[in-house]
Amino acid sequence: MSPLFHLAFQVHDLNAARRFYGQILGCTEGRSTDRWVDFNFFGHQLSLHLGAAADQTSTSLVDEHNVPIPHFGVILEMPEWEKLMAQLEQQGVVFAVSPNLRFAGQAGQQASAFVRDPSGNALEFKGFTDLSGVYEK
Repeated sequence: MSPLFHLAFQVHDLNAARRFYGQILGCTEGRSTDRWVDFNFFGHQLSLHLGAAADQTSTSLVDEHNVPIPHFGVILEMPEWEKLMAQLEQQGVVFAVSPNLRFAGQAGQQASAFVRDPSGNALEFKGFTDLSGVYEK
């Protein structure tokens, strides 16, 4: 088994987070209390803790897009990414950065889109036709 990634962060409303991560993104809920909830986020563990959301106003210019900083996300194979983008659009999710192709024709070419959860936490979803390109220079 490959190592799993674990990320813990704050959300201001656990019920809204449950709807977003569970119903909109389709993540399976794991253990929880009245103060936190775990989700299986594409094979990795997210722990959402009740608290004040962090400042989410910073951005960084990447291939002509101002991407939210900080952010986290997942890298998917292109068919899975396309399916997720269609699902998000169908559910009326507002994109912080609309689906786009970055680094076109270059090493590391990828599709990318950013959304924010109900607490303002930024998530990036990347799509690669060839996952061997993830670390290409």
